Amino acid sequence: MTTLTVDTIPGYRTGTWTVDHAHTEIGFSVRHLAISRVKGVFERFDATVTAAENPHDSRVEVTVDMASINTKNADRDNHLRTNDFFDIEHHPTMTFVSTGLRVEGDALLLDGDLTLRGVTKPITITGEFGGIATDPYGNVKAAASGTTVINRHDFGVSWNAALETGGFLLGDEVTITIEAQFQLQA
Repeated sequence: MTTLTVDTIPGYRTGTWTVDHAHTEIGFSVRHLAISRVKGVFERFDATVTAAENPHDSRVEVTVDMASINTKNADRDNHLRTNDFFDIEHHPTMTFVSTGLRVEGDALLLDGDLTLRGVTKPITITGEFGGIATDPYGNVKAAASGTTVINRHDFGVSWNAALETGGFLLGDEVTITIEAQFQLQA
């Protein structure tokens, strides 16, 4: 499939789709101590998809409350909220606004601008469209997942600590993962 059309997406519907928080997760992971990965999630966010007549013209907008970070360690989460990392006092949200949707081979690619800590950079999310279904309550739902890797230094998130054994406490690359479900608005 090299193009998306209403015919290639079973059940496709134009309109505004809002995030279903109960069935959506925005997470991340980063290398820790050069031997493992620390994972976390953001617990508060909003996302809207505006599905256009031509699916390639659809738009995605996401806003993440950076104070809602949860890595299952309160001390680490509090440190991540400081100026060493996210500086939530001055930059309380992270945003993503899509600029295009395309297909390359079997890959669904969502291009857009990510703003983190006041810095905006283009990124591409490699995704998979899960499909469209109606839940037992008559709500029309759509699902998608995606992944992207960013260099945290590109966004001014550069704090680190040297290890006695060599290397650094944190890796430079952060993997962002999204498992999302949306509901069509009437």
